[in-house]
Parts: sequence; C-alpha cells; structure tokens
Amino acid sequence: MKAIVIGSTKQLLFFAVYGFIGSIIVFIAILVWLLNARAELDIWHTTELKHEYHQQLGLKNFAGYLSLESDLFSEIENKIYQSYSPETPSVINRYETGSLSDPNGWNYNWNRSFEWKKADAEFGVLLIHGMSDSPYAMSHLAKHFKKNAHVLGLRLPGHGTIPAGLTGITWPDLASAVDLATQHMKQQLNGKPLYVVGFSTGAALALNIELEAIARGNETHYQGMIFLSPAIGLQPIAAGAKWQAMLGRFLGYEKLFWNSISVEYDPFKYSSFAVNAGDVVYQLSQRNHQIIESFSTEQLGSLAPILTFQSLADDTVSSNAVVNNLYQYLPSKQHELVIFDINRNPNNHQLIINDPMDEMAKLWLQEPMGYQLTLIENDTDREHFVKETRLASAESLTSEALPFEWPRGVYSLSHVALPFPKADPLYGPDFLKEVSHIQIGQAIFTGERGLFGIPAAEMLRQKWNPFYPYMLNKMDEVINP
Repeated sequence: MKAIVIGSTKQLLFFAVYGFIGSIIVFIAILVWLLNARAELDIWHTTELKHEYHQQLGLKNFAGYLSLESDLFSEIENKIYQSYSPETPSVINRYETGSLSDPNGWNYNWNRSFEWKKADAEFGVLLIHGMSDSPYAMSHLAKHFKKNAHVLGLRLPGHGTIPAGLTGITWPDLASAVDLATQHMKQQLNGKPLYVVGFSTGAALALNIELEAIARGNETHYQGMIFLSPAIGLQPIAAGAKWQAMLGRFLGYEKLFWNSISVEYDPFKYSSFAVNAGDVVYQLSQRNHQIIESFSTEQLGSLAPILTFQSLADDTVSSNAVVNNLYQYLPSKQHELVIFDINRNPNNHQLIINDPMDEMAKLWLQEPMGYQLTLIENDTDREHFVKETRLASAESLTSEALPFEWPRGVYSLSHVALPFPKADPLYGPDFLKEVSHIQIGQAIFTGERGLFGIPAAEMLRQKWNPFYPYMLNKMDEVINP
C-alpha cells in the first residue's frame, strides 16, 4: 500500500512538473507570436550604421567625435533619406524628405551635437539628453544659459539618427562620449567651473562619470549637477529586457529586438524603442548603485551639489529609486530633491486608484533625511494653485505659495515633460499658425478608438512642464550663484 502511495505521488509530481514546463512553453509561444505579429520593420529599424561611435574606436578628443558624427549624418542621408521610397507617402514620417516631421524642416536640426562658445563665459554647462531623445530635449535650457555660459549639447551615440542605432550601443559607449565632451569642456574653460544638466539617462551618465572618477581616486569634474527625471532605477520589468532580445536572436525574429514598433512621427525623438536600449539603462543604473553602495561617507562627500527634479508620477523610471538608490546615501544637506506631486484637486482625487505618494512617503518617514526635500503640491487655500513645501528635517518645515497653477485637465507631470516649457513649438499646447512642422502637443483628439496609428496613451501623456519657470529659477541658484 505504501509503495502504491509513493508511486502515485511520484506520478503527480511528474505530471505537475511537466505540466508547469508545458505551460511556460505555451506562454512563451503565445508571447512570441504576439510580438512577431506587430507592424513590419522599416529600414530605419534594420539598417546598420558604420559611422556610429563606440568606445572601442579609441577616439582621443571631442573633435574626433564631431568628425565621426558628421560622417554619420552623411551616411543617414545616403542610406535612409535618399533610399527610402514609400508605397504610400506619409505626411508625418520623419524619414520622408519634406514631411511635417522632417527634422530638416526646422531652422536648426537639433538631432546633432551643438556647441555655443562664449569667449568671456563665466562658466560652462554640459547638457546630456535621455534615451531615445536628441539634443532637442535640452535646447531650451541651452538657450537659457548661453547668455553667460559656454554651452555644449551632446548627442549621445545611437541617437538622433534612426531607431536601429539603439540596438547595438552599450552604456560604456554612452559614458565614453560623455567623458570626451567633459574633457573638451574642461580644456575650453581653462579652470572656470563646469556644470552638468542631465535628463533621464543623461543624468545617470553624468553621475557615473563622477562616481567612476572617485572610485579611481581622481578629482571630480563638475562644480554642480542638475538632474531631470534621472534614470537612477527603472521599473522592475526592465530587468527582463535582455531575455527578450536573446530569444529573438535564438529564433531569428528581428521584431523581438523591439519593445515597441511605432510610426516615427517625432523629428527629434524615436517612437520605436529597442529592447537593448532598456537593458543599457538598466545596466547603467545597476553599475551606479553598485558603486554608491561600496563608497564610504567620505567618498560620497566628494560629489558636487546635486539638484534633482522628479515627477512623483513617472512611468519610465522609478521615483522611489531616486530616494532609495541615491539620496538616502548622500551625506550633506547641500543636495536637494524637488518632487512634483500630482494634481490633487477634488475631482482628480476621486479617480486616483494608485497613489504613488503612498509608497514614497514611507521612504521619507523611515529613512534619515540628509538632504533638502522640496515638494511642489496643491495649495489647499487657493484652488488650482500650487505651493512649495520645504523639509530639511522633521523639525524644519516651511511652506510658500507659488505663482503657478495646474492647467485645466492636467492631473500630473510625466517623465518626458520636465525639460519643455509651455511655449515649446513641438510639444507645447498652443497652436502656432506660422510654423510648417508637426506640432505634437496639439495632437490630442477625441473620437472612437482604433483609428489612429499613434496610441492614445502617447497622445495623452503630458509633454510640457507648467512649472518650468520655477525650475529655471532653482537651477540658477545652483549654477554659478
């Protein structure tokens, strides 16, 4: 009888294990089928660019980087713009010459690195954009600083050209380019202070440059660092990005190299997103966290003042990680974190089902605060308006009304909104009759679902920052005060 029971148990375990394995295989098969059933890839997804920068090239200076970049854009002109012949022309395809999304239709093609020299500059500012973006993301900040500063806006490798550029880059490639730009600016400034402003991945790269310098026992480079929506930590799903790419290589399905395959309607930002790009940011954030955890308080004290602006609601990077993986380690109150809360007016509040403040507030309550915290939140005494609440410690709290208000219908900022003012001609909400290019900020329509090639979630994502002037004022307190 005992033998029969043991045998039955083994059979049950056998069926359970193989049933579980079979379920996984079926799940993967369905997932692969769904991913491979997406829109077809175009030449901007599959073309390999020979003149893209990689650290293995061993370039010695930024002049070499710019020369290579010039060859790269000539290659793009030949391989994409002159080769692409669509069956059905599109008025919003950035790779069709003369379309509303053609970046060459602008007075300046912001997809390329730019440097605005100033002989009597008081300081220098290095601007680093985010993953899948271009230097356009930093253009308004560049214009703000150029009256006093020597400004350099870096185009990161893989960016500003075609989405395929993101399939072969590594985070050391990006970091190496930032290092070349940093060394160039230091030589140009000849001892004058250099500041860095990084958006998303650009912020993580700037942080990495300083952390690696400290780890090697070298001097740091920047007098101050300003981070916008920094990629300090990603959402958990990012950790699995490389497995999807590995499966695609194993099966020979190129579509599996992409998280999204979309219409390329934005002249200065990729709409399609390569799986490798997510893995690059994940590996970079892991490297930074690894170094920070290994540092002593004295080593972390070598970092220049950091001012960070972060939307509480951020679907791209983890807002909590900004506190958990960076700010809780910083030993000095010279660092400041500015959090833009969501719009908590009564109508919005009734519809919120997942308040991000529930988790973040615990971080501030459970961990000692060695930095300045500023919260931009609703002013309960003035409907629609906001206030600035500053917290230096549990005993030190101040609050001040601000001359800003939430725009009608906007319930939060987003990851992509912070660098852009309301007047931005691409992402701003105001229709500009005199321009002949696409105005993405105007692309909010109502009607039936399923008609447009651009997902509703992208059209409705907040793309400009109603508190941009406030942000500039805060930056000026850090940059050459």
